[in-house]
Amino acid sequence: MLLHKTLPYDADESRLIQSAYRKLLRSINVELTKEEKKQIRLAYEMAVEAHQAQYRKTGEPYILHPIEVARICAEELGLGARAVVAALLHDVVEDTQISLKEIDAKFGPKIALIVDGLTKFTKAIEKEQDDPDQEVLNPDSHQAENFKKVLLTLAKDVRVVLIKMADRLHNMRTIGSMPREKQLKIAAEATFVYAPLAHRLGLYAVKSEMEDLALSITDPDAYRYVVEKLEETERDRNAYVRKFIAPIKSRLAEWGIEGEIFGRVKSITSVANKVKTKQIPFEEIYDIFAVRVVIDVPVDQEKSKCWHVYSIISDIYVPVPERLKDWISLPKPNGYESLHTTVMGPQGRFVEVQIRTKRMDEIAEKGVAAHWKYKGVGADNLFERWLSRAREVLENPSPDAIDFLNDFKADLFAEEVYVFTPKGEMRYFPKGATALDFAFDIHTQVGFHCKSVKINGRGVPMSQVLQNGDQLEIITHPSQKPTESWLRVVVTGRAKSKIRQALREDMRRMGDFGKETLERKIKHLKLSFEDNIDLIVKHFGYNSRLELYLAVYHERVNFAELKNIRTETIKVNGQPDRAEPVEPTVRPPRTFKGKPRLLINGDDASNLSHSLATCCNPVLGDQVFAYVGKNGIRIHRTTCPNAEHLQATFGNRVMRAEWVDSFDASFVAKVRITGIDDLGVVRRLTDIIANQLRINMRRIEMDGDEGYFEGFISVVINNTDQLNLLIKTLKDIDGVNSVARVD
Repeated sequence: MLLHKTLPYDADESRLIQSAYRKLLRSINVELTKEEKKQIRLAYEMAVEAHQAQYRKTGEPYILHPIEVARICAEELGLGARAVVAALLHDVVEDTQISLKEIDAKFGPKIALIVDGLTKFTKAIEKEQDDPDQEVLNPDSHQAENFKKVLLTLAKDVRVVLIKMADRLHNMRTIGSMPREKQLKIAAEATFVYAPLAHRLGLYAVKSEMEDLALSITDPDAYRYVVEKLEETERDRNAYVRKFIAPIKSRLAEWGIEGEIFGRVKSITSVANKVKTKQIPFEEIYDIFAVRVVIDVPVDQEKSKCWHVYSIISDIYVPVPERLKDWISLPKPNGYESLHTTVMGPQGRFVEVQIRTKRMDEIAEKGVAAHWKYKGVGADNLFERWLSRAREVLENPSPDAIDFLNDFKADLFAEEVYVFTPKGEMRYFPKGATALDFAFDIHTQVGFHCKSVKINGRGVPMSQVLQNGDQLEIITHPSQKPTESWLRVVVTGRAKSKIRQALREDMRRMGDFGKETLERKIKHLKLSFEDNIDLIVKHFGYNSRLELYLAVYHERVNFAELKNIRTETIKVNGQPDRAEPVEPTVRPPRTFKGKPRLLINGDDASNLSHSLATCCNPVLGDQVFAYVGKNGIRIHRTTCPNAEHLQATFGNRVMRAEWVDSFDASFVAKVRITGIDDLGVVRRLTDIIANQLRINMRRIEMDGDEGYFEGFISVVINNTDQLNLLIKTLKDIDGVNSVARVD
């Protein structure tokens, strides 16, 4: 029996739990020792008993969650027994009576360390949820602090992050039972932190699924559009792929090269982004899928055999030279190796082809987990180098959690460029990094004292953006030191963190000097420093004591004014003045005439001071949410460019918002139109908008050049249905190439 007879599960629940456990055991694809099997069984039994009284919002026994997280770790991430044990136990310390000491005693210190890392992160999340008002009062985000904590575990054991990734992936797969505002928050966290982290750890499948699930929540219309189009074209696409790969298979067989060839559709999010950014219909996107050639060859023949396959394919189909990407000679920092080319296939269609070995393919799919399996082979040292750099940043994090998160995220998701030191050592940087980033990467002191830079033997500014193949030389001077302007020059988290650290030390030193000077002046006036310092800060118009101290250091404070401060506002010998309190000014809530157009957290929005965000201009019918900012409540679209950042970083300031059927409301929306610039095109457009659709126009901007025009039209509409009709109608006009809503 897998379950103890006394546990309060009915027969159906017991069968469900046992079935999930057997599925977990089948998913473990590494050879287990007798001790490992024993530990997995012991962890399972402990978790079942510990979670016996708990159920998920779906109504299922809670124990199914840690079992599924363990299965994802084993089957989808390729992790071993230790991760499976930790995943089974990842919630027991936080949610049950079991202590970390018990985990240590039964499973050892390594398992206890992983569970402790997972528990600390979960505990921080729970604390935030129990105190939803705290974040509004504190400008530093609790969610950013939580993400900071989970990233800091990279410095200890990357498995903590991987198990947390599996935990979040399962939560997203079962997100349907959660309220709408919670779904938006979890989706934003996924795309803001977890998907970029999965990308950097080489977990392509996890990254893609998280992004797709998030898109289905934040922009369900775009998600459904792509899914439906992919389903409609699946038969034709599969037939085309079979026709494309047939001659390649035949030629590889002739050369005795073993492997498999198949077509793989790009992720839903990737396709949706192309539709949105290129503003073209689904049918005009040529790289909906890629053909992958995975060959089985010894490690010492990998590079030569991959290029041999490339030569075979380029003999069959004409390649596009500028789209050749060689990540075999120069693998990505996360260990990704592959040879990519684009060729002209049958029927005049471009096709992307990816050529790699079985080892490369497993690393591409399972990232860091496969990296451990193939340690010492291929590009594994690249991931080790990145992890070492990440740990260096993580061990000296910025005190400001949001700065830390933004800096680290900038390093996570960026494309890379490679450059060389004067001795020929290759170094990788996120795309957009500068020569000053390079200086800090060499050594912190080299960065601090960087005076000038040479790239390829020519002097350039420190802000020069790095290009592939650049060779850099840094010239230093002892008197040089960082300035605040340097923060606008660098892009890497490491450089920003070091510069901020130096500036804080300088600021602290200057502040201490300014404080000492001010204390002497106030003492000379025979006043108490501590009793009066805040009044003096207010008098001189500064926001904090430190700002005042720095102003004193820079000699921007007129000490003569200390005598002119009204004596009744100064505390003498600790006794306050008798001034009458001033009533705070309260802005009356903004209301709308007629019926309310919005509900915020289920309440009539007309009773709350709120406004529509100008960054995304929501209209009736859009999926929206409310954000409590410093200047009141703002209503944003869930697809707003700022939505991901707001929901992920300031989740407790986000409230549910929804439109309700109401009176004729009016909103301003803007559309971008492109097409062939022929005579009368503007007249046709405006005639259809004004006379056929009877929509008022607020503003028109048109620009034509060499037979092509681009225009922006602002219109006054009532809801998204009217806006969608406008876009559809304009697309049908002869000569119009694209019509799309813009923020």
